Amino acid sequence: MAVKRKKKEPNGVIAENRRARYEFSLDETYEAGIQLTGTEVKSLREGQANIAESYVSPENGGVMLINANIPEYQQAGPFYQHAPKRPRRLLLHKKEIVKISQAVDRQGMTMVPLKLYFNDRGLVKLLIAVAQGKKLHDKRDTERKRDWNRQKQRILRDKS
Repeated sequence: MAVKRKKKEPNGVIAENRRARYEFSLDETYEAGIQLTGTEVKSLREGQANIAESYVSPENGGVMLINANIPEYQQAGPFYQHAPKRPRRLLLHKKEIVKISQAVDRQGMTMVPLKLYFNDRGLVKLLIAVAQGKKLHDKRDTERKRDWNRQKQRILRDKS
């Protein structure tokens, strides 16, 4: 009797934009698919990507991820390589695109990429958020709260 083994899927986070939560106050989040080429997916499976300096922009009735860096896949030939910082189309439902575009146009909000990851089915997904930029005093308040929570945890841990 043969033992059926699970196929090992590369679940998990590929790249994360950690400064987004510090720089912006996040409202709604959306999970979007990304239109990628084969060498981009292979490069992502190796865990190579950077979305820290990227942003999301509504263009031509769709939504694009701009300035995200997915390095070239080394094992591919020179004719099959992709441009590392090319704009990539995000796959969202039409209602979501309209809702996001209206929030950006009317309320002066921005779209920020938060996390690039493989879902349970092994597909590459991007978590984006509609966000409002924080002022300097808001950033200071966030830092104070974070420091205070750390101190509380230390005090509680030491008393136990």
